[in-house]
This record gives sequence, structure tokens and C-alpha cells, in this order.
Amino acid sequence: MSNKIKYRFLAVLIGVGVLVAGFTRYSDVYFKIKKNFAIFSEAYEQVVLRYVDRVEPDKLLDTALSAMLDSLDPYTMIIDQSKSQKLDVMTSGRYGGVGLEVGVKGDKIVVIAPIEGYSAHRQGIKPGDVIVSVNEISTDKLKPEEIQNIMRGDPGSSVTMTIKRYGLEEPLSFELKREYVEVHNVAYAGLIGPDQAMGYLLLNRFSKNTASEVREAIRSFQSQKELEGLILDLRNNPGGLLGEAVKTVDKFIKPGIKVVETKGRVKEQNHVYRSEEPAIYKNLPLVVLQNGGSASASEVVAGALQDLDRAVIIGQQSFGKGLVQVVRPLPYDMALKMTTSKYYTPSGRSIQSITYTHQDTNYTKPDSAKKAFKTRAGRTVYDSEGIIPDVQLDDKQQSRLEVALQQNSHYFFFANQYASKYDTLSMSRVSDSLYQAFREYLDGKDFQFKTRTEKEYQEFREQFVSDTSDNPARSALQKLDRQIELQKQQMFQQHRSSIEEDLYLELVTRFQGKNGRIREAIRTDHFVQNAIQLLEDPDRYHSILSVKQ
Repeated sequence: MSNKIKYRFLAVLIGVGVLVAGFTRYSDVYFKIKKNFAIFSEAYEQVVLRYVDRVEPDKLLDTALSAMLDSLDPYTMIIDQSKSQKLDVMTSGRYGGVGLEVGVKGDKIVVIAPIEGYSAHRQGIKPGDVIVSVNEISTDKLKPEEIQNIMRGDPGSSVTMTIKRYGLEEPLSFELKREYVEVHNVAYAGLIGPDQAMGYLLLNRFSKNTASEVREAIRSFQSQKELEGLILDLRNNPGGLLGEAVKTVDKFIKPGIKVVETKGRVKEQNHVYRSEEPAIYKNLPLVVLQNGGSASASEVVAGALQDLDRAVIIGQQSFGKGLVQVVRPLPYDMALKMTTSKYYTPSGRSIQSITYTHQDTNYTKPDSAKKAFKTRAGRTVYDSEGIIPDVQLDDKQQSRLEVALQQNSHYFFFANQYASKYDTLSMSRVSDSLYQAFREYLDGKDFQFKTRTEKEYQEFREQFVSDTSDNPARSALQKLDRQIELQKQQMFQQHRSSIEEDLYLELVTRFQGKNGRIREAIRTDHFVQNAIQLLEDPDRYHSILSVKQ
């Protein structure tokens, strides 16, 4: 057995052992570690050297490590630090790359958006471009994250890319220079509302410099307008660095107030985090938007502001991830990302919604087992269910037609076609002629979709036709077929306003970029519009934050 592999596995076991040091009731833990490592080491060596088929040592060890960690929680894992782009972005706030976001549309790898100011944007790569190859590697069988990894590298180095653009017969080739790409955590900041007197911040993550970006955005608002309210949008924000979450809450409360507390098995993991800086946005209305994709550090922010009665939370129940991970370095550029504690909001509640056990019996607490806590003003909140919003909203339900249009990327590729013919977008909404052009585009693509009723009907029809030769029955079924097709066509009129909204946003993206899309989306976003209405109604706002008599 190689020393490299023994060293790597021993480091993991010792790391686990360190966690229990100091607990006298586990005085034999080091003996158990030594004994179990000896057993594993011998079994591992025998399998690698004498198993009937050749075994790859590294792969076998990865399997063993994964099996060990799978008995814990999904956030404890071995990571390759040399390949961990997300870790670099989270801790440093930048990465070496060309400034390009890519994704899948249909069966193609496409450019979602070039980041302004970087190599891909400067050389003219556009949203909607289909990526054919990167560094002469075909993208046919690559995933977006694999392409991102190829594009990232040391600043100053180059990457070649071939794209196909709608309206051009020949592919286009680019040589892009890698450089440090600064990651912006505040995806959008703007003044909104009837009098443009409300600030809106869309926060994508909590990585390095998040709190500074929030501060700068609020300062910018204040220099332009006397703010009447502020909306902090944490929807689909997966979290990130706990310290940045604490410093973000800093901006809204006075110094010295508990924001979050972490508690773990080892004393060194127990910390109380308090606000430190003077608030730059104090005593003014604040709304936080969240949904089921808001997790971890996002829940720290929402939970603290709710417990302190500093903000009204609007939206949906958050994800419920209240576990804290630390990264322990291991030999050979490996690391162990390990859960070491849980965090608790100022009222003392845990937001962790799932209990992970060692017996593969993970469970969610029943309502009867959940504990009640009090906010600073005396409002009742509960633990173990993420953050329950003060004002609950549902997502707008999409029809089967709208889902099918998005699944097949028809908005996306129609926008490519439109952008190949026009240099600007002169309209403020989808015109009748453009909507008709979109319908003709769909006809040319032989667009099909099935409603739920139609799917059930088709199953019945196939069985019925196989069981009968009755011509009148067949004739009746044919009439039903025609009626269903007619109803499907009517759905284009019934859901026209929603289809036009989605189509217009895709067109705006082509000509005004991501910021333009967000700016337009705000006008019809019912979460944001509900927040604006609340901020315009001070009596309702303060009644939500007060104790009901």
C-alpha cells in the first residue's frame, strides 16, 4: 500500500479524532482509531494486491472515503482543492477565466451571458451563441461545468473557442485571454417603485466582499434619493460565508447585537457573532424576499432580521440548512469539508429542517416536536423548519404550454433569430406582429405539447380503440381529437400575456444584457410588487412586526 494513500486516509481519521479530543468519556478513541486503521489498512492492501481483477488504488480509496462520509450528512465530503473552482470564488471573490456564463438549451451548450468588461465580452461573444468547441475539444458530450473548468486557468494564458451564431453560415473562432474575473455578489441594484424611492438589491451569494457590495449599493441609493424603503432579494441564494452574512446584517442594526450563534460538539466551534459596524440603513422599512432556494447564510440573514423585528420576510419557506462546515486541508491538495456545528438565530432557534443520523434514518421533525421561540417584540417563531415568511406568497403557476416552450428553449432560439436581423429592440412590449411571428416560428419547428387531460385521454383512447371496431365510436373519438387540438390552440390566447412576458425578457437579454432583463422582470415580478405595496403602506408594515393582541 503506497505511503501517499496511507497518509491521505490517516489524515482523514486523525482529523475526525481531533474533534473528540478533550472528552474524557472517549478516552479510548485514539486506541479505536489506531485499531480500525490497522484493520482497514491491511484489508485495503490485500484487495489492491490480490483481488481477482486489477483494482485501481485511488478509486478504491475514494469509494471507502465516500462510504464513510455518506453515513454523516450530505455536506461533509472530500474535495480536491486544486479543482475546486467554487471554493476559490467563495473565499477570494475572483477566479481566472474569460468572463462567460454557459448553460444548456435544448441539446446545445450555449452562452447565457458574457460578463461585461472581460475578454469574452470585449471580443463580441453574445448571449445565444452556440459553443461548438473549447480548446479544440468538442462540446457534444461535455457538461456546462466541464466547459467552465476548461475556460478557467491562470491569468495571462489563452483559451480558444469556436461558436455558431444564428444567421451566419460559418462558425466563428476566438482566442480569449484569461484574466482575474471579479465575482459580484450583488447581481443587481436599482431604485424602483412609483417614485423611484425604494432600493432593490438582488443578492446571489455570500462570498468575499458581499457586505462591502451591499454597503456600496445602499450608499449609492442614498446619494440619489431619500429612501422610503429597501428590498433585499435572497431568492435562490444558496448561502456561502457565515462572516459575510453577519456583516450584511450589520448594515441594518446597531453594534453589539447578537446575529447568530454556532454550537458544536467541540468547544472551539461555539461562537456568538455580533454586529460590529454602525448601521448605514437604520430605522427605515426593510423587506427580505426568500423562497425554497434560500439556504444557509441566506437563512442566517433572514432569521436574524426576523428575530430582531427589523424586516418583514416575504415569500416562501426557506430551505432549512442550519449546518456549518469548515474545510480541513489534507495532503496532496485534498481537503475535508466537514460539518462541525449548527447555527442558531438570535431567539435561540435552529433552522435546520432535517436531522441526519448514523443509521440512514434522516427525518424531519413533526409539528408537535417543534419548539416556539419569541422575537424581540414577542412574536412567535418556530425552529426546525427553515425561516417561515411573515407574508407567504406562491409562485405563479405555469401552464403545460408555458413549461413546454421553456423546456424546448423556444424563447431562447427565437430571440437569437430576432437579434440576427435587428440591431436594437425598439418596442417596450411584444407587438401583435411579433407574437404572430413567434407562432409561425413554432409551426416551423413542429412544436408539440400535451396537456394533463390529453395524456390521460390518450391512454384511454389507445385501450378503447384496441377493444372495439365500432365505427361510430371511432368517429366520436376523432371529434374529441379535434376538440382537444382546438383547446390547445386556444391556450395560446388564454396564456398569451405570460408568453409575451417571457418572450420579451429573452429579447431584452439580447440587447440590454442581464441587467436589462432583471430591470424589466421587476415590473411583473409579483414578489417584488407585493414588497413595494407593503412598503407603501406603513400601517400594515408595522402591524406585521408587532405582537397581535
